[in-house]
Amino acid sequence: MRAPTLRGFSTPRMALCHPRIPLPTRWANRSTGIRSNSSSRETKEQQHQLSSGSSSNSSNNSTSWSPARTLLISAFAAGLGYTYAYYNKISNNSQASVKPQYASAKDCEKVITELRAKLGEDTVSTDEDDLERHGYSEWSSLNADRLPVAIAYPQTTEDVVEIAKVCHKYRMPMIPFSGGSSLEANFSAPYGGMTIDFAMMNKVLEIHENDMDVVVQPSIGWMDLNEQIKETGLFFPVDPGPSAMIGGMVGTNCSGTNAVRYGTMKDWVINLTVVLADGRVMKTRRRPRKTSAGYNLTGLLVGSEGTLGIVTEATLKLAPIPEETRVGVVSFPTIRDCASTAMQLIRKGIQVQCMEILDDVQMDVINRAGGTGRTWSVSPTLFFKFSGTSAGVEDSINLTRNLAKDNRAETFQFAQDEKEAHDLWSARKQSLWSMMALRKEGSEVWSTDVAVPISRLPDIIEISKKELDDLGIFASILGHIGDGNFHSSIMYDRNDPEEKARVEKVVYDMVDRALEMEGSCTGEHGVGLGKKDSLRKEVGEGTIDVMRSLKRSLDPHWLLNPGKIFDVEE
Repeated sequence: MRAPTLRGFSTPRMALCHPRIPLPTRWANRSTGIRSNSSSRETKEQQHQLSSGSSSNSSNNSTSWSPARTLLISAFAAGLGYTYAYYNKISNNSQASVKPQYASAKDCEKVITELRAKLGEDTVSTDEDDLERHGYSEWSSLNADRLPVAIAYPQTTEDVVEIAKVCHKYRMPMIPFSGGSSLEANFSAPYGGMTIDFAMMNKVLEIHENDMDVVVQPSIGWMDLNEQIKETGLFFPVDPGPSAMIGGMVGTNCSGTNAVRYGTMKDWVINLTVVLADGRVMKTRRRPRKTSAGYNLTGLLVGSEGTLGIVTEATLKLAPIPEETRVGVVSFPTIRDCASTAMQLIRKGIQVQCMEILDDVQMDVINRAGGTGRTWSVSPTLFFKFSGTSAGVEDSINLTRNLAKDNRAETFQFAQDEKEAHDLWSARKQSLWSMMALRKEGSEVWSTDVAVPISRLPDIIEISKKELDDLGIFASILGHIGDGNFHSSIMYDRNDPEEKARVEKVVYDMVDRALEMEGSCTGEHGVGLGKKDSLRKEVGEGTIDVMRSLKRSLDPHWLLNPGKIFDVEE
């Protein structure tokens, strides 16, 4: 089977680790030579001065330590210390800019052999189809030009420790992998290395019903988690795509349709168990929901895309399942009317659990995919989910209906029963998958997201929608408009360079526009490989340098998911 070629990236069937990059001799010897030469020169001069001083004072006491001599020796020692520190700093800064040294092909073979001996023959796979599945994604806007060398399948935190120790020993990159549904090549292997697939670590470890929290492993899906804990009357409210798993959700700080009420992943992670690059295990917190003890390492790791540590367990907050939930669908004549309604609803503090925007293209996709039991208006539409007490839900519905009417709402319909509500919301959750199911041979879907302050939503959505329509191809807007985050999905012909260039321009114009509005290049997909340049525009080189410093302090050899978020070069 021949590997696919995507957007100019060729995917080799045989992936090897990068060869070691030898440390240049000039850096290896520089600081030592300076220190030894200066020490030798200054020592001789100092000995001469001390000898002279000793002769002049010999008539008093040839062995006494006068104040002058003590001061002189103290100054000499301080000078040596300063010289050492200064040149050591130069040496360290110089080495920091040198590219990481990664394992050779022979070293990679040693890693595989040692891990199979320690953890079992089936723990590490080098099957070609397995490598391709873990190195290439049809969801991503781009893919790396190589595959991982091998795939490890740990079952416990202790297994991950052994993997990290052996990979650290030979300088083999490590890439965490859970659901594999990322959109910015977050789990790709641009430097080869070992992908760590947590497929065997997909369990609920503890449920603390009275404390309203749960301890889970990284490859449990959020939908599976909610199914397993529903008897407690609690649920985990962060709800991105149906196939998302907790490890990837932590890595990208994802959100989902419930974000307008419940927030994003960072708001629901209490603590993490993390394996560092050298195999050390760290727990970021204990279990209380509130603490001011030390650095917020949990917050640092959420959204770090596996570049600082490998998450093996997560303690998550849970919320009570609402007493009542109703789903409403409101259509509008224009996309701006949708966005204006959303902005005003948030500003007025009307309680909704979910508020999603789908343009006319996406509504047509839902109708064509079927499964909801009825045909919906092919117009820009807001999906609402109202939840809470019966009285609270009724009040929120009335307030929303009045606000929608003021913004020229055409229809305001509700799901007639629980099944229809489930089917309708599933249609929204499956929109990207439904769109991909309509692809013709040779076409791909480019999906990306941005976030802006809510006051700028009507402007950016209106402009972006016009530019997408002007492409003249299957392109749409949808997303979690309640927290200023929306997505674009574009179906294009990957074999047409001119069409691809037009699509790319529209995508990055949208990202740049969001940044001009003091927004973000990504609301929940993460940076990965795809948005490193946009991140630099968003936060600036100074902030990227601070991120690099944090990375070096925890992963000095740049082994954890290298190439993501930012590059090693300064």
